[in-house]
Amino acid sequence: MTYWSKLHKGFTSLCAALLIVATGLSNATAQQKSDSVDMTDPYMMVQEVASKTFDRIKAEQENIKQDPEILRTIMEEELLPYIDYRFSAFKVLGKYARTTEKKDLLEFVSVFRQYLITSYAVAMGYYDDQVVEFEPAFDYEDRTDVTVRATIKDGNRPDIKVAFKVRKDRKSGEWQAYDMIAEGISLLSSKQSEFEGMLRKDGIQAVIANMRESINQPIKLSDGEAPAPEVSDEEDDEEDE
Repeated sequence: MTYWSKLHKGFTSLCAALLIVATGLSNATAQQKSDSVDMTDPYMMVQEVASKTFDRIKAEQENIKQDPEILRTIMEEELLPYIDYRFSAFKVLGKYARTTEKKDLLEFVSVFRQYLITSYAVAMGYYDDQVVEFEPAFDYEDRTDVTVRATIKDGNRPDIKVAFKVRKDRKSGEWQAYDMIAEGISLLSSKQSEFEGMLRKDGIQAVIANMRESINQPIKLSDGEAPAPEVSDEEDDEEDE
């Protein structure tokens, strides 16, 4: 893989982590939600939560330089309250969720939550004031599933198209994030492909151990090149609004 391909894929991975902060909301009652975010409007939520997250990162830049682990705290406090990580975890497991014991499922969801926090914190270590431009909102009054689209502009590098998959909770009327697509690559599909072999051969505990290993790695700030992500080559089709 060429240097440019690695760089481009790295920023694609970065976008997935950066922009998913702007979508959905968690169904975790233990997590505090901000009254300033309109959680009944998926498009406004995207922009408001993204703005709050980036503003906090900028405000704490000096502290982050001294201790990059602060990024984990920021992700947990600013990002996780807006992500339905439980639903995402079950989507990643796919058919294996039906045959896994309850105690293992609960452990997987708990570790998957920390895994997401770590993944977002790592990606934020490469944040360098990229510009996010959102496409106009569509009428979603009669919809229960919408796609929020945006473009990442990063200086002289190619623009990166991203899309956020969000769905409406029928009981609460609130919107929840469940997937992110960057340059045709689904975040959930890539994780599902990554874990499927381990699930088939070694079981869910092997996947949990793999995630714990990633979680235990220290957060590092950018050295000028974003890492190339491990993603599936299979592209997911995006639904037109």
